[in-house]
Amino acid sequence: MVLRMPKASISKKAAAEKSEEVTIEDIFGAGGLLEKSHPGYEFRSSQLEMAKMVDEAFQKRQHAIIEAGTGTGKTLAYLIPAIRSGRRVVISTATKSLQEQLFNKDVPFLQKHFAPNLKAALMKGRNNFLCRTKVNQMEGQAVLKGIDEIDWFSQIRDWSKLTETGDRSELTFLPDDAELWHRIDARSDLCTGQKCSDFNRCFITAMHQRAQEADLIIVNHHLFFADLAIRQDDFGSILPEYSAVVFDEAHEIEDVASDYFGRRVSSYQFEELSRDTENMLRVLRIEAGPVRKHLTRVRERGRSFFENFPEREGRFAFGAAERKTFLEKHHEAFDGVAAAVKRIETELSAITPKPEEVITLARRAAELRRELEFLMESEEKSYVYWYERRGKGVILTATPIDVSEILREKLFEQFDSVVLTSATLAVGSRFDYLKQRLGVLPAKEVVLPQEFNFREQALLYIPAGMPDVRHETFSARCAQEIVKLLEISQGRAFCLFTSYAQMRDVYQRVSGCVGFPLLLQGTAPKSVLLDRFRMTPNAVLFATASFWQGVDVPGAQLSCVIVDKLPFAVPSDPIVAARVRALQEDGRNAFAEYQVPEAVLALKQGFGRLIRSKTDRGILAILDNRISRMQYGRIFLESLPEYKTTQDLAEVARFIDAE
Repeated sequence: MVLRMPKASISKKAAAEKSEEVTIEDIFGAGGLLEKSHPGYEFRSSQLEMAKMVDEAFQKRQHAIIEAGTGTGKTLAYLIPAIRSGRRVVISTATKSLQEQLFNKDVPFLQKHFAPNLKAALMKGRNNFLCRTKVNQMEGQAVLKGIDEIDWFSQIRDWSKLTETGDRSELTFLPDDAELWHRIDARSDLCTGQKCSDFNRCFITAMHQRAQEADLIIVNHHLFFADLAIRQDDFGSILPEYSAVVFDEAHEIEDVASDYFGRRVSSYQFEELSRDTENMLRVLRIEAGPVRKHLTRVRERGRSFFENFPEREGRFAFGAAERKTFLEKHHEAFDGVAAAVKRIETELSAITPKPEEVITLARRAAELRRELEFLMESEEKSYVYWYERRGKGVILTATPIDVSEILREKLFEQFDSVVLTSATLAVGSRFDYLKQRLGVLPAKEVVLPQEFNFREQALLYIPAGMPDVRHETFSARCAQEIVKLLEISQGRAFCLFTSYAQMRDVYQRVSGCVGFPLLLQGTAPKSVLLDRFRMTPNAVLFATASFWQGVDVPGAQLSCVIVDKLPFAVPSDPIVAARVRALQEDGRNAFAEYQVPEAVLALKQGFGRLIRSKTDRGILAILDNRISRMQYGRIFLESLPEYKTTQDLAEVARFIDAE
């Protein structure tokens, strides 16, 4: 690979012109190499500034924080400096879809025009890949359920002989919720590593080999922090050695890091341990009658233990006092499930000879028991303890209250160039909140000028006379305003809510008052709803948090984004409550330092759905009068782009008519 990209290496034409080393200005500047090689490329001063800053961070081994709005061209602004650095750089994205865009679109472009010898690797979690051993073991076994599974398995078996990657994303025929995949994927629960007969042909092995040879390694945040957490325990690593990392959509990394540096056990794990052990005994033809008897006990006692948790759905605090009361009342159920899993460890360890699969399952049983005991009995005060019920499942979790120290030590002190970028990182044009939450060491930082003319392209509507969001009349007035706005915009809108209950209530009120096609989150998978919205003229989507970010509907099909309330996190959420309490105990203002900044970034994400190109136009509406009535509302307004603002519906109508 041409690490410093001298012009002679970029193209024959460039070589004929000059031979000295190319600069960032030569690449990104007006009339530069990107403009000459990229169809439809437009010079963007913000992209040039970002590329210079990332390039300097790599060359001088610094950290950088860059807020770059939609339309900046972030990906090339960090990929090209990464190539120029001559270092192995990890690019971490928020989603697998962005990963695939980088790998399948941006990297080939760079290889064609800038770095013909560039080696890039795409890395995903193990459950995205097929396990050849499981497929071989399943063949001929009477374990497939129904005609669909038989047909899918036949197609997967044939595909496994042709695919180079084993990546599930290639299987367009397999439904997202197909349980069959869970039984044949390459997750680590049953993996015997180098002792597996298929190790050299394994898709995970091949992925790791490609990463070892790569200059760019493209991952998602979940895989990155899974690796960082493993490195913390000196257990090994998923990623090869690297010295620099770029986080795209960096506003999400606190939540992801909190997950991976936390502890978790779910009720499903006891059923899965029993099922996987039974399958292993059958495939290896191990009799082990005592093990089978105790597997039944693990199932029964696991169910008995988790049945003691309330049936109400949601997330609930499970601190020291709650756990003590729970154990006093249900200590027999807890002791029973822990003893049953311990007996499985003992029985598996007694099997001779001991195949590697047996050792793996014994280790897994021991880990499950230790995690359960920690979650029920630990007194470590650095965690917030909570449980969540989803349908029939219960998940026990311990989440770090503050990950800033962990990230400072494990990330910012270990790697000398960490670049954080997103369209939403700053609060009031400052990065204080981000740096405090993530433990960022000294870094270069900039909020880049927006590429869009928001004063011309968007109008922010804040209706006058709205009741307080806590008033009993708010939902009715909210629905009335939405109906008026939808009539003006002719549908073509996202209505974004901060709670499911409010979303459903307002949806019912609006549905009888307008003739536009209304789509409701929860009635179909997210991807299906988005496709329907894009394909249905004048559609309106009612949705909550998961549609506030990562959703792209350019053009007139989305001409209005309506937000019901300022998106403050639910104060009763166990993690939010614990972080608020920790700040208060430290003598700090949790509302100003944590709750307001979190809500500001969420609102920026929600409003960011509307203007996605230089030709987009539309209305943004916030129905919460606190943004203009309360002193902290100024922070929200200062953090948003310079929208033109109105309280007059007639002005909204004139703006739409001018499209």
